[in-house]
Amino acid sequence: MSESNSAERSDGTDGQVSGATVVAQALKTQNVEYMFGIVGIPVTEIAVAAQQLGIRYVGMRNEQAACYAASAVGYLTGRPGVCLVVSGPGLVHALGGMANANMNCWPLIVIGGSSERSQETMGAFQEFPQVEACRLYSKFSARPSSIEAIPTVIEKAVRSSIYGRPGACYVDIPADFVNLQVNVNSVKYTECCMPPPVSMAETSAVYKAASVLRNAKQPLLIIGKGAAYAHAEEGIRKLVERCQLPFLPTPMGKGVIPDNHPNCVAAARSRALQFADVIVLFGARLNWILHFGLPPRYQPDVKFIQVDICAEELGNNVRPAVTLLGDINAVTKQLLEQFDKTPWQYPLESKWWKTLREKMKSNEAASKELASQKSLPMNYYTVFYHVQEQLPKDCIVVSEGANTMDIGRTVLQNYLPRHRLDAGTFGTMGVGLGFAIAAALVAKDRNPGQRVICVEGDSAFGFSGMEVETICRYNLPIVLLVVNNNGIYQGFDTATWKDILKFGDATAVAPPMCLLPNSHYEQVITAFGGKGYFVQTPKELQESLRQSLADTTKPSLINIMIEPQAMRKAQVNVVAKQKAEMHLYSHPPKYLPNRTPCNSESFFEAISEFGTFICLFNEYLLRNVLGMLCQVLRIAW
Repeated sequence: MSESNSAERSDGTDGQVSGATVVAQALKTQNVEYMFGIVGIPVTEIAVAAQQLGIRYVGMRNEQAACYAASAVGYLTGRPGVCLVVSGPGLVHALGGMANANMNCWPLIVIGGSSERSQETMGAFQEFPQVEACRLYSKFSARPSSIEAIPTVIEKAVRSSIYGRPGACYVDIPADFVNLQVNVNSVKYTECCMPPPVSMAETSAVYKAASVLRNAKQPLLIIGKGAAYAHAEEGIRKLVERCQLPFLPTPMGKGVIPDNHPNCVAAARSRALQFADVIVLFGARLNWILHFGLPPRYQPDVKFIQVDICAEELGNNVRPAVTLLGDINAVTKQLLEQFDKTPWQYPLESKWWKTLREKMKSNEAASKELASQKSLPMNYYTVFYHVQEQLPKDCIVVSEGANTMDIGRTVLQNYLPRHRLDAGTFGTMGVGLGFAIAAALVAKDRNPGQRVICVEGDSAFGFSGMEVETICRYNLPIVLLVVNNNGIYQGFDTATWKDILKFGDATAVAPPMCLLPNSHYEQVITAFGGKGYFVQTPKELQESLRQSLADTTKPSLINIMIEPQAMRKAQVNVVAKQKAEMHLYSHPPKYLPNRTPCNSESFFEAISEFGTFICLFNEYLLRNVLGMLCQVLRIAW
């Protein structure tokens, strides 16, 4: 690997350079643009050196949020962001962000200060086995053997983070390296690593995949965030339109093809998954988000065509009919070549398309009915309907929460790739504000004027709410929407909360999911100089959002009060439903003679109706009632 001759700058001492400057210069050489972190002993000098070399440093309020922000930069730009943390607890706080980056397959570099080498095993300040700890959460974890070795280790970390399946990498910098001076000519900087090599699938496998797709009676394409990261949007859209295939985006696959595209069947998601006979997976994994690819959510004999950059991912949970190992963009072009040679188009008037359109129409009607309700407090659908009306088509939507994220995903539209960030594969709460800060910085540099909308549940906001100060300090014009139902999943109004407290101390009587009613989160941002709004009606929401979007000079937070017991349209909890379906499939009930078998869909529709009735109770009671109901049903069967 070629190297440059020497450091480009010194620390003011002729012919000498500090370890801090070597770290910063090595990162700069690898085209690192952004660094997030919290400074302290022993890494402050690294942040200062990075700024002097032109790397943007963003001081956060928590290492987790800093790590989330750095990983989001990796996803949005394709080059890893850096999270800089102090030793011991600072590094431990960042482990959540590293794990999240690895699960999402996003490139990330974490640089942690550590105890002086001479004090190891002596109980040094914040001493911790950092390199060993990070191996569980990263692709690569190492400590340079000397200051001169720092550029080589950092180059390998950057390269490892973007090659193959992207992920987190860790570089440990001992405290005694930071200010130690070495001869400038003794440090050789490894040139910037090349972009990841583009691999293609085997020609025979591509031919087989095209053949399987041509013979499909009920085909479906699933577009994951891997396709977004691979910048495969142009090829996948051509494939969809050339072959007239229905497609379904995963949460962060939204926007690879616009959500309003006529071939998008997201509104009929369950029906599409359950009855498709051939499914092409573009950068989407058969994990919990896609119900593992198993019955009863899928046909037992469904054929999967799996397109992925990672060989280890192929065949997880279900044996695919065809595997296409390679860069998703390149493989998509290979498939297009097959259909160029032998044109084929799935008939738009097929029974499958008719079924999907009918289901989409009924589901959209149910959502619109909820959105049109005039009662106060508002429900989720009413809120998101009015938000969607005003959102710019090129805005980046960051979303986290339970119902807030799940319902928002179905209503808030994405029209461009890599324009949605959410809790992701790991289902991580607390990512929202860190993601929004990263998105706002990238937008400011690459697309001036582009807005970032961060949609938070009130519970999710609490995980990283103090990052509002970070947003205001750097004057990032983010629009924060806190959808406030006074709790986790569900909460209580003020009167009910006061009644609950009459029965004793809150720690003994308050249901675990409730939060303080009518909390004024908007006052957090006004304390730091941003604009805050407290809204309770659709008109107030419309006006506050209009003002927030019109003001590009400062951030704003809109605290949106909704019905504390508001839920999504009639259906049971996704995870609970998934577990129950798996149990039913593994342990089918013994039906009585002449009794009509109950399929899973109608069974759970019945449960949903019952669930809608008892949702007037709080979540705590709801779970117990459903638990008893399941026991009764099992005994009956």
